[in-house]
Amino acid sequence: MTSDHLPTRVSPLDRRSIALSIVLHLAIFLITGFSLFLLSLSILPNSVGADTMSPPTTATGTFEVQITPESRSEEDGIAQGRMSLSKTFQGDLEGTGAGEMLTGHGQVPTSAAYVAVERVTGSLHGKSGSFLLVHRGVMTAEEQNAHITIVPDSGTGELEGISGTFVIDNSEGGHRYTLEYELP
Repeated sequence: MTSDHLPTRVSPLDRRSIALSIVLHLAIFLITGFSLFLLSLSILPNSVGADTMSPPTTATGTFEVQITPESRSEEDGIAQGRMSLSKTFQGDLEGTGAGEMLTGHGQVPTSAAYVAVERVTGSLHGKSGSFLLVHRGVMTAEEQNAHITIVPDSGTGELEGISGTFVIDNSEGGHRYTLEYELP
């Protein structure tokens, strides 16, 4: 036999490199697969079964909110807090909201972020039930950006299957909302 046909020894360093390469390829495969799965979830409601959803409907009105601080911590000028929310909605949505909010404030007073989950219970354009809203907001001195959506599959009663987005407008004093939603 010539030396071309003999198995070569793999050093421990090469074994670690091979193992790391396999782990990295597996991670990339899993991340790509999960990303495609999430993409399919965002595409499916708009393509499969689109004929079973009603056209988007707009609900508008006002709400009052009571925010109760539950806990707060601060270190090096960075603050974190937890608060409970209690809301009363008037307009196309008549009902109440109850939820929990987490906040974070940077060293600059106008820099902050929040996340919240809120259960809304009441009547929306005459249909009774409840659903969950999930909030994510970030603000700086220059801009405020909030993204609020209905949690998928959280609708109950006549609001079962509801999906949509919720926008808050505080520009004219008070709290105004616009809810763009779809029902099956």
